[in-house]
Amino acid sequence: VQLVESGGGLVQAGGSLTLSCDTPARTFNNWRAAWFRRAPGKERVFVAAITWGSGTTVYTDSVKGRFTISKDSAKNTVYLQMNNLKIEDTAVYYCAVGFAPSYSDQRLYAYWGQGTQVTVSS
Repeated sequence: VQLVESGGGLVQAGGSLTLSCDTPARTFNNWRAAWFRRAPGKERVFVAAITWGSGTTVYTDSVKGRFTISKDSAKNTVYLQMNNLKIEDTAVYYCAVGFAPSYSDQRLYAYWGQGTQVTVSS
């Protein structure tokens, strides 16, 4: 199952973007949906996650207060609202879904998207 991300693009520093991710039609309440990102020349890292049933969210420190992860269960879609974007947020953003008791462990996510590029300019 391939997830489909959309919403990436080029934005100036301080601007906003919203990423979307279409998830599998059958998603279990104890699953998590998450966003990871890979900056140029760096490893892919955790950004944010949401537990499908409870809606509990968790963020990496560098995006707290600026990014918001949310979901629309009726549409099986996950969003990442990104505000006050910084140059260091430039990366390919990946959506992932799976049963992940450890939210930041990429190995626990069964389904991934191909990624969407976000470029923040000065």
